[in-house]
Amino acid sequence: MTSPVPLQAYHQHGSSGDHPDTITAVPSNNTHSSESHDPQGDYDPYADATSQRKPWSNTAFSGSLTDTADMRKSSLSYGSKELAEPIAGDQKPLLARWLDPGKFPIEQRIENKRRGIPRQRYPVVVWALTATMIAVFVYELVVNAQAQGSPVSFHPVVNPMLGPSGSALIRVGARFPPCMKTVSEVPVTLQLPCLNDTANPPDQLCTIEEICGHGGFHGQEPNQWWRFITPIFLHAGFVHIALNMLAQITAGAEIEKEMGSGGFFILYFAAGIFGNVLGGNFSLVGVPSVGASGAIFGALAVTWVDLFAHWRILYKPGRRLFWMLVELIIGIGIGYIPYVDNFAHIGGFVMGLLVGTTLYPVISTSRRHRVIMWGFRLAAIPLAIILYVLLVRNFYTSNPYAACSGCRYLSCIPRSANNYCKGYVYLPSI
Repeated sequence: MTSPVPLQAYHQHGSSGDHPDTITAVPSNNTHSSESHDPQGDYDPYADATSQRKPWSNTAFSGSLTDTADMRKSSLSYGSKELAEPIAGDQKPLLARWLDPGKFPIEQRIENKRRGIPRQRYPVVVWALTATMIAVFVYELVVNAQAQGSPVSFHPVVNPMLGPSGSALIRVGARFPPCMKTVSEVPVTLQLPCLNDTANPPDQLCTIEEICGHGGFHGQEPNQWWRFITPIFLHAGFVHIALNMLAQITAGAEIEKEMGSGGFFILYFAAGIFGNVLGGNFSLVGVPSVGASGAIFGALAVTWVDLFAHWRILYKPGRRLFWMLVELIIGIGIGYIPYVDNFAHIGGFVMGLLVGTTLYPVISTSRRHRVIMWGFRLAAIPLAIILYVLLVRNFYTSNPYAACSGCRYLSCIPRSANNYCKGYVYLPSI
C-alpha cells in the first residue's frame, strides 16, 4: 500500500539551459494548455522522449495529482528539460539502462517509492531464468523417461515432488557431495540404484562414479565443483518447480524492477551459489539437492533491506515488518519438511542481505542516512567475501560435521527414516 501524497510541480530558477541552483515547489493549477497536457491525464515514467516532447518543452508546465482511488491517474510536470531528461532513459544503451535505469529528483523518487512505481519496467532476467529452468526441467523428465520409461519416478521409490529419480537428478547436476569431494561415509565405491533401476529392492546397482557421470573421476579425487551452480537450474518435480517459479515471477520480478537487472543478476547467483555452499557443508551428505530456493530467498532478503532503509518513507512499515516475519518463519519451517534443504534457504537469505545492502538503490534523504548506508555497504562487501572463502575452504579441507555437529538439525528433525540426521541416507532434496 502507498500513501496518497500529492506531488506538486517544480520549477527551476534561471534559464532553461542552466543547471538550477535551487528548486522550489509552486502550487499547481488545474488549467493546462492543449499543447502541454496529455489528453489521457496519465503519468508514465517510462514514456519515450519523443512521445513526451510537448509536455517536456521549455515552457513552464504545471500539473496536479488529485487524491483519488487510482493514484496512477495523474498530471505531473516540471518546469525544465533538466528535470525531465532522466525520464527519457530509453535513449541510453540497453546495458546502461539495466545497471542504472535513471536518476530522478529525490522528491520524484520518494513519490514513486510510495506509489509503488519501480525503476525498471520489465523483469528481463526473471523471464530469462524462468524460461531456462522450465526447459531444463523438461530435459530432466526426458532423461528419466529414457532410463525408466516414465518421466516421473515411481520405482524403486516414489518421488513425492512428482519428478525424476534421485539418480537422474545426480546425473543432470544436482549438488551431491560424494561427486564433489571424498566423503568417508559415502565412498566412491558405494553402490546405489542405477539410473535405469525400477525394482524394489533395487536389483541394478552402480558405483558413485557411474551415477555422478560428467566424465567420471579418472581415478582421481572427485571434484565436480560446478555442482554448486547447476542445482540452481534444476528442480525435483512438478510440485517443486511450480512453487519456485510462482515465487520467482511474482516477488522476484518486483525486486528486479526495483533493483535493475544488473544488480538482480549478481544478487540471484550470489545467493543461490552460497546457499549450495552452506548446504554442502552442513546438509545430509548422502542426499542430492536441487532448486532455486536459495536464490529466491536471497531476492526476498532484499525486501528487508528496502524496509529498514526506507522505514520513514514506506506506508505502515510496522505492519509490513510483521508480515515479513511471518513469511520468513514459514519459509524456514518449510525447510524441515523431508526432501527440502533448509540450508539453501538460510544461506541464500544471509547472502541476499549482504549483496542487497551493497547493490540495492536506497533513497537517502539526509547526509546522516547516506553515511550510515555507505557504512553498511563497506562492511557487507568484505563479510560476503569472507563467508564465501571460509565455507568453500571448509567444504574441501575439513569435516563440517566435526566443526559443527549440531548444525545439521537446522534442516533435519531426527527420526529413523533419515538415520537420525546422520546424513548417510539417499533421498532427493530440494
